[in-house]
Amino acid sequence: MFERIDEILTSSGLEHEFVELSVHHHGLDLDTVSARRAGGFARISAIALRSNIARHLTGLGHRGFCTRLADSQLLQWFLRVGGVGGIKTFAKSTSDRFGRWLDEPQLLEINTRLTARLAESTSSKCDIELTTPISFEDIYFDSTCLKAGIHFPIDWVLLRDATRTLMKATLLVRRAGLRKRMPQEPLDFLSDMNTLCMKMTAKRRSREGAKHRKAVLREMKKLARRVGGHAQRHLDVLAERHAETELSPGQVQQIIDQIEGVLAQLPAAIRQAHERIIGKRLVPNSDKILSLYDANVQVIVRGKSGAEVEFGNKLWLGETREGYIADYDLETVQTADTSHVLPALARLITEQALRVKSVWGDRGTASKENAAGLAELNVNCGLCPRDPSELATRLQEEPEMREGLKRRAGTEARISILNRAFLGDPARAKGIDNRKRLVGWAVLAHNLWVLARLPKRTDEAQSANDPRTGKGAQKDRAA
Repeated sequence: MFERIDEILTSSGLEHEFVELSVHHHGLDLDTVSARRAGGFARISAIALRSNIARHLTGLGHRGFCTRLADSQLLQWFLRVGGVGGIKTFAKSTSDRFGRWLDEPQLLEINTRLTARLAESTSSKCDIELTTPISFEDIYFDSTCLKAGIHFPIDWVLLRDATRTLMKATLLVRRAGLRKRMPQEPLDFLSDMNTLCMKMTAKRRSREGAKHRKAVLREMKKLARRVGGHAQRHLDVLAERHAETELSPGQVQQIIDQIEGVLAQLPAAIRQAHERIIGKRLVPNSDKILSLYDANVQVIVRGKSGAEVEFGNKLWLGETREGYIADYDLETVQTADTSHVLPALARLITEQALRVKSVWGDRGTASKENAAGLAELNVNCGLCPRDPSELATRLQEEPEMREGLKRRAGTEARISILNRAFLGDPARAKGIDNRKRLVGWAVLAHNLWVLARLPKRTDEAQSANDPRTGKGAQKDRAA
């Protein structure tokens, strides 16, 4: 598989284009730098591309992948880091830096260019050597939740998280030699909050459970405010006297960001817990704090068995009949599935000039606006109707409708493969920008994996299709 992916990266020119995008993204001026530096940057860019592909294929984290790389001759050959003189691998910090080598727009561009190469793979300009070229005539749409790596967002647990983060940051400031008066050590506040958390769950099933939780929450609120005050005072002294410590500027800024990020959300977290536990009032999803460390997490209500409510971001996918993901989009603002169909077709047909003839989707994608838009684009509408009688009529009168919807059910399996094998469940990325970058790498690795598993054209078939040596040329010479 790795040998086949290496052939695809080389024959399609994708690796060369990745290096060009890296040069532009990192602002490297090839006219002013030496040839040695330019060559070294190109080599590092190629290693970054191949390391991310291999890491997603193996499903390992940065540390585990670097350990595997040091022991695997195959991975060293694929990344081109092995040699006769010795093994030259890299550490997990370098692997993490490779994961952020390009941003999401550049990764979207490289995925789009791979799709364009497949659309023109029959030409001599780019031959990926597939027995049957990828067909983009049928596109199967579906969406899923890219789960965030957070615990279940219980309101009073947010106060525990805030206390833990603020007191650990305060402890770093005090260890650096900057102290403000406190009645007890920082970790003692964390112990007090943990005690209250255990009290919160003590009488959950008793008659006085609600009254007990309200009383405990009032104690939590007082403790959280005290913790916030101590953290603020230590933040002020760190900002004024950080030059007296041995902390580097980067470490100082990291501590400041850590404290400020939580202090800015602490009043809202206290208010949210008060409204829901003491006031018994609903808080709109748009106003909820689901995580103190990830502001872009959304509440996604899908009503599925075992996943009534999920927390993360909606991921939109469009795959071909062969399982190749031709379109994807990670939402920053939650919208209905019906609003994704026409923009996805605009990306496929208008921007990428793909010849899409039919689209298929479940009931969540069907609407009158989508049906009218598909008719204007002269694309067959295979979106499953919401009306059962209309669905029964179309299934009876249109045999291709039954076959298309049956094939679309396989998209659920494609989503599971992408989530579990390439993205991680939950995804190992915090923040919407990092998750978008993760999706871009995962889609690229997945598509290369799909292409590597497709039958490769043999030498006989390749020579038969070659206009210089094929049967057509033999007939011309005979004539």
